[in-house]
Amino acid sequence: MSFRWTYAQPEQEETASALGEQLGIPAKIAQLLAIRGIKTYDDAKYFFRPKIDNLHDPFLMKDMEKAAERLALAIRRTEKVLVYGDYDVDGTTATSCVYTFLKEFGVDADYYIPHRFKEGYGINPDGIRYAEEVNATLIVSVDCGITAIEEAREAKEKGIDLIICDHHTVGDGIPDAVAVLDPKRPDCEYPFDGLSGAGVGFKLIQATIKKLGLPKSVAFQFLDLVAISIASDIVPIIDENRVLMKAGLNMIRKSPRVGIQALLDLIKVKKEEVNTSKIVFSIGPRINAAGRMGDASTAVKLMISDTMAEARAHAQELESINLRRRDTDSQTMKEAMKQIDQNFDMEETSTIVLYAEDWHLGVIGIVASRLVDLYHRPAIMLSNVDGKIKGSARSIKGFNIYNAIKKCDDLLEQFGGHEFAAGLTLAENNLTEFRRRMNELAFSDLSDNSFEPELTIDADLDLTEVDMKFWKLLSQFEPFGPGNIRPIFVSKGVTVVGEPTIVGNGHLKMKIKQGQSGSFDTIGFNMHEYLPSVRTGDPFDIAYVLEENNWNGRRTLQMRLKDIHIP
Repeated sequence: MSFRWTYAQPEQEETASALGEQLGIPAKIAQLLAIRGIKTYDDAKYFFRPKIDNLHDPFLMKDMEKAAERLALAIRRTEKVLVYGDYDVDGTTATSCVYTFLKEFGVDADYYIPHRFKEGYGINPDGIRYAEEVNATLIVSVDCGITAIEEAREAKEKGIDLIICDHHTVGDGIPDAVAVLDPKRPDCEYPFDGLSGAGVGFKLIQATIKKLGLPKSVAFQFLDLVAISIASDIVPIIDENRVLMKAGLNMIRKSPRVGIQALLDLIKVKKEEVNTSKIVFSIGPRINAAGRMGDASTAVKLMISDTMAEARAHAQELESINLRRRDTDSQTMKEAMKQIDQNFDMEETSTIVLYAEDWHLGVIGIVASRLVDLYHRPAIMLSNVDGKIKGSARSIKGFNIYNAIKKCDDLLEQFGGHEFAAGLTLAENNLTEFRRRMNELAFSDLSDNSFEPELTIDADLDLTEVDMKFWKLLSQFEPFGPGNIRPIFVSKGVTVVGEPTIVGNGHLKMKIKQGQSGSFDTIGFNMHEYLPSVRTGDPFDIAYVLEENNWNGRRTLQMRLKDIHIP
């Protein structure tokens, strides 16, 4: 698939020029900083050297004083505390953080993760009943709870205190709890509202430690889990998240907890090589697999393991679950593609809505995302659960899938989400009308260009500028992620050196150069169709990211292709 290239430009060209002079860095590096909103020397210092001392005061968050006081009291009294989490990576890492913190202080702590299919997302009556059965006097919810109005009332009626730690959008009101921590609360003046669920839990730990009169460094033992949550939950890696992510990655690379080490050993990833991408594509999916297939408790057990033997057993169980998830995922994708081939004309389709009654609810969101990548159209995958049609929606830039689904609320029993992802429930007799209306909404909101995938380019780059000094500066932009995407460059008029080839499962591999530059190893995953064009010897343009290869102690730069334009 070829992309339409658009260029990100700094708002003020003079900003980039001034930064280059102040910092003594190449113009291209200064341009990348300006694109990311960095305008001054101090901005650049904060960006390149994020330090743990730059973290915001947790007591700036609304209700933090009350939350920390109540949790500190529970610790002093050794009360029974239930940590109530969510079944995704963010929720399970957050649960593991708070649970481990409480156990270390001798608290009789327990945790509860709702079953994805039997109970669904968020605080529910079953969970409150469990808290009552185990005689918990306090529930601390993490990565959920901001919409739990009725459930908070039920907990209060049963005499159970509730502290909510969430980062999702506030609903029609604030639950009546001892404290509701959510930087997205309209009445919260916390300086950064992009924290993950585990990030909010971490802030509660920070504040509680201060109430207990302990060194602030006590909280830092949880930064590896916080980093995994930040990367996996696709929150912006800017501001406080950049500080937490950087520190968390350093911890994983030096001394990860036994559960994470066991998982790294199993998947043969060296701890020193862990970065955002390794978390997103290797670590996160395995932790997530347990919740996707139903019961997320295995993921928590891995992360709270005390011994390597225990951790290895849980890591192996997670890997088995993940293999089942991948098989289910692959089969569902094949069936979805078959439906599209048989029933859809892409020239007439603005939104892909697919339904099969036996699709696994845990993988349809992944498949919907793949369909969006493949067809560059909003995609909704639906399955039947206990007589109700439930599903996951994913979208493209320019089409707010949550708002579109909301316009169909007369056909729905339940829905929720945000601009690019949503979940929904509807009756089977409304499916045809729902499909028609969603297609109509996308057709009216999107232009023809919207269905053409877009690639945002940071800068044109002459390959004569690329050397290890340039790479050393570029690598300091890490950790990458939303808000700080790995820079994508374009080099024009490149030619192949030697003979290009196909390796692996359809991957294009070659050496390229530009004019008098040196040659660079280049890999294009699933780009085998370009082989005949690049073999001609004629110049072409490439969009790519730079990466480092370290083989037998020899460091070289490699280009990972994002797209090729043949003149």
